[in-house]
Amino acid sequence: MSAHIDTTLSGLPRTVRRAAMEMHEIRYFLAVCDSLNFTRAAEHCNVSQPSLTRAIQVLEAKLAGGPLINRERGKTHLTELGRLMEPYFREMLANADEALSTARNYANAASGTLKLGLMCTIGPARMIALLASLRNLYPQIRLQLLDGAAATLYDQLVSGELDAAIFCRPDPLDEALHFMPLYRERFMVAFSPGHPWTDRETISLSDLHGQAYLNRISCEYNDHIDAVMAKQGVVPVYPYESERDDWIQSMIMSGFGCTTIPEFAITIPGLPSRPLVDPEVYRTVNLVTVRGRPHGPAVGALVHVVKKHVWRDSPRSADTQTPAGT
Repeated sequence: MSAHIDTTLSGLPRTVRRAAMEMHEIRYFLAVCDSLNFTRAAEHCNVSQPSLTRAIQVLEAKLAGGPLINRERGKTHLTELGRLMEPYFREMLANADEALSTARNYANAASGTLKLGLMCTIGPARMIALLASLRNLYPQIRLQLLDGAAATLYDQLVSGELDAAIFCRPDPLDEALHFMPLYRERFMVAFSPGHPWTDRETISLSDLHGQAYLNRISCEYNDHIDAVMAKQGVVPVYPYESERDDWIQSMIMSGFGCTTIPEFAITIPGLPSRPLVDPEVYRTVNLVTVRGRPHGPAVGALVHVVKKHVWRDSPRSADTQTPAGT
């Protein structure tokens, strides 16, 4: 290992504090301290004896305090300065080796844990391929998935409880956070099998007027969609509501009513749905981190995987070249 050392440690003599030493120079000197023999020290360091001698001479010149080692009548011994400097150099070498080992372990994320918040309205199937890529490329990362509503994930991310989060919000993006768009999905109208809407290609927002509408409490777009309904004079009937999308979808399959739901959030097989239009509503799902916050290698690995990932859109979401929002 050869690394530049800026020896500005307050505990060292002033001559050392002014010097800029190389790790190999310190290592060669300590090898001579251990063996008191230049030939054996050179063999231990796997260098030629002239190279080892020159390195120690350079070290002595940087210290500007005189020789570190005396060679008299075939015997080698440390000078007073050499004995004074030896414990400092041993501590520096030990600290450098420990720092390098720590950095390597950290970079490898051998025991790294990634706390990833995942918005509860995101369908799991949409994320499986991404998480599989993370596992395959970085098997040493221990992933903790923490489920929650968008507002909850936002608070946990800002407070440092989460390393990163995947969510979206209809309000303007917070400048304190960094948003990396993952994919965009349109909102659908989900309804019961056998409903008259089955033969329709799309469903207008006005079609929801007077319909039994099951409210998805955890949906981050609730207020947004309610405002659009109010603007158009659309007044559904609200017989049921739940924080859990799986309950809402199961009730719809049993004929309880309809709801608006993001396309990839539909998890019940066979649940009929059609794109919502007039207006069309969609959301952009993002990987979110705190801007300017130092992140560990596990977050870097996730970002790397996200940048390489190709999202497989369904045919219904292929025509997503519409303006952002509604």
